[in-house]
Amino acid sequence: MAINNTTSKQTELVQFILLPRFNMASLTTMIEPMRIANYLSTHPLYQWQFLSRHGGLVQASNDMTVACDKIACDEIAFGKIDRGKSPASYIVLLGSWGAERYSDEKLTSWLRDQARHGTFLVGVEIGAYIFARAGLLTGKKATTHWSLFAGFAETFPQIEPAEQMFTIDRHIMTCAGGMAGVDLMLHCIEQTHDHDLASEVASQMLHHFRCEGHFPQRPGPQTTAGETHPVIQKTISYLEERIEDSILVPDICKKLGIPQRQLERLFNKYVGCSIVQFCRLMKLQYARTLLVSTNMTIREISVATGFNSMSYFSSCFTRTFGRKPSQYRRAWPDEDQAPNLPGTTYAFTHIEQKAKQEKATCRNMCLLNDAGM
Repeated sequence: MAINNTTSKQTELVQFILLPRFNMASLTTMIEPMRIANYLSTHPLYQWQFLSRHGGLVQASNDMTVACDKIACDEIAFGKIDRGKSPASYIVLLGSWGAERYSDEKLTSWLRDQARHGTFLVGVEIGAYIFARAGLLTGKKATTHWSLFAGFAETFPQIEPAEQMFTIDRHIMTCAGGMAGVDLMLHCIEQTHDHDLASEVASQMLHHFRCEGHFPQRPGPQTTAGETHPVIQKTISYLEERIEDSILVPDICKKLGIPQRQLERLFNKYVGCSIVQFCRLMKLQYARTLLVSTNMTIREISVATGFNSMSYFSSCFTRTFGRKPSQYRRAWPDEDQAPNLPGTTYAFTHIEQKAKQEKATCRNMCLLNDAGM
């Protein structure tokens, strides 16, 4: 969607609303394209301002702080229909850990006012949760970081979740965060100014491969050539679509039309674990997201992730993440300023491979002892 196809001569204001524990990387990746655009232009194209609900210092997830002005949503009596239009062309809401449960009626009401005035609103990472609670995403396509998709889709069934870099629906945008912020800002620069300026900004940032909004957030497991193996990609897509089901490997092979031995060999070669291990890890990661971002009971989560037994689910979860599901939910996010999220595919396969090596070493030692050496 084109934001504005005419070249703008005015300096545009971008207001960043920072929630506690916001992602500093997402903030800087969105500011830098604007800074470089100013550097390349004969006059300032952008200026930016940092805001928060109550003003003062706001701490990011990496413990750095940013001084913020107070949002003017309290200055007019709460309850009025309109609090006035912000002078900004864009209002960018950044949230991270804990924003899934963040709720502030005055902020959401102010955001609704700005949407009515036609201001471009951008929800970055978990900022999409705030937009959803404000009713700004109902019936729209929206994105958030891929690791939060399970909870987002479960909490807001009236929204069409899209695991892509960013989405634009009229004046409402959502962005996955991280490096997707660069691509979204380059898109905005191109639409407001021109392609040449956006390309030069990308070149200055050494950002040689620009991602369009519809590009996927994750490339999937890669071969040694750096390309996603098509069979593995199809298998993972099949498993993700049936996360609630207990799926047998022979059923997967029959559906995909591939011999079981070949599929197992591909997973061990390119992913580093068996398909059964990978499927279990994927279900546990899905469960972890539901634990921290929804109010579902642990029993409901175990069913939603395809575990036939709650005790088996709890055992697998504890073994993988080091905490029982109930302990994990209590510890997030209040007790952990920067929560630890073990359980990536790499970490999981590394643990599995280390366990295999230790077993092999132990077995060899036993053989040596039996031989009297």
